[in-house]
Amino acid sequence: MGLFFNPFNNLICILLGISLTVWFTMLLVFIIVPAIFGVSFGIRRLYMKTLLKVFKWATLRLERGAKEKNHLLYKPYSNAIIAREPTSLEQEIKEIRRSGSNRDLNSASEFEMSDIFYFARRGVESIMDDEVTKRFSAEELQSWNLLTRSNYNFHYISLRLTVLWGLGLLIRYGFLLPLRVTLAFTGVGLLVFLTSIVGLLPNGRVKNYLSEKVHLMCYRICVRALTAIITYHDSENKPKNGGICVANHTSPIDVIILASDGCYAMVGQIHGGLMGVIQRSMVKACPHIWFERSEVKDRHLVAKRLSDHAEDKSKLPILIFPEGTCINNTSVMMFKKGSFEIEAKVYPVAIKYDPRFGDAFWNSSKYGMVSYLLRMMSSWAIVCSVWYLPPMFREEGEDAVQFANRVKAAIARQGGLVDLLWDGGLKRGKVKDTFKEEQQKLYSKILVGAQEDRSRS
Repeated sequence: MGLFFNPFNNLICILLGISLTVWFTMLLVFIIVPAIFGVSFGIRRLYMKTLLKVFKWATLRLERGAKEKNHLLYKPYSNAIIAREPTSLEQEIKEIRRSGSNRDLNSASEFEMSDIFYFARRGVESIMDDEVTKRFSAEELQSWNLLTRSNYNFHYISLRLTVLWGLGLLIRYGFLLPLRVTLAFTGVGLLVFLTSIVGLLPNGRVKNYLSEKVHLMCYRICVRALTAIITYHDSENKPKNGGICVANHTSPIDVIILASDGCYAMVGQIHGGLMGVIQRSMVKACPHIWFERSEVKDRHLVAKRLSDHAEDKSKLPILIFPEGTCINNTSVMMFKKGSFEIEAKVYPVAIKYDPRFGDAFWNSSKYGMVSYLLRMMSSWAIVCSVWYLPPMFREEGEDAVQFANRVKAAIARQGGLVDLLWDGGLKRGKVKDTFKEEQQKLYSKILVGAQEDRSRS
């Protein structure tokens, strides 16, 4: 028996060795080498166009089959459930008082019971159509991309569609996922190893040059681990040394998306484990800004270290996501003012993902980092557009909050995103009392104004 199985085992080992050799050769020739030189064979673009044709055919077949069976195919969805007119608190209360008592606001008493209807209605509207909470869940698609998320009411339509979905599952989990995991480990491993080697060199032009090449190469390999297809616009506005790059935040991979086109100084809290190993190796090659947990709460210390870095024109531009949390690719929420208090040139960047190929949004309250990355790597692709906006300066007489809002508005306008004033911290926290006080102040001004009008008359 041993004589019979030995040749068979040897044959299996030979075939396995050949398979691994072919696998890594293909990775080296078609992915790693192009990433080193920053070139592309156009395979990912062709892959994206093919997917679009498949999605179109599948969606048309679904719609035709659903129509024949009288099924509701898609989940009714809109960005706003309740239609609201852009009116002020004063105008709305004035209308309520007129319809209720036929009296004008200016002749009203200090308080009317009908005023309660305004606040009750707004409260119910906020519960039914909360414009903050829905920014932290994946946006629903109006087409089918052969992924479960894009169709909550999917029913069996035809054998061909079922076979197509099964084939897609096999391709994504049987071929793409192993390939992407291999590339991810390759990119991260090279980043840790090569930055540690570069860190041994003395500071100077050679070290800076090698550090830039190493970072770009490793980030480009990681981009290919996601099959990311990125279109960069207006590259003449790319952030330059001595400045601060601010961008809207959808996913942790925003860093990889931007860093694969240019080098940045990262800002963040020091971690342990694998992330800590990566941070320590990266800071050896170039000056990133890592904070201890106790230092993050010290605003003055954070501002000083950022300011000192920005003042040195030889250092890389700082990359910051002022929202402080991930938003679902539909909106831009309040920018924290800290990074806008520094006297430095600000380079706004808008990032917009195409949800048809995969959902890039990270709902950190629902998925851990590992499960999120597995979802990303098992999707079809990550397709996005990046716009480099012209640099912006803080104008005379403009405070940090006003400057932050101006930059945020520019990013939202360019990326086709909704510009919201709400703080992204509401994802986990409660509404601050200041928001309630603002509404109380507005209502008080209305009553005080009515009293003053009566006294003058």
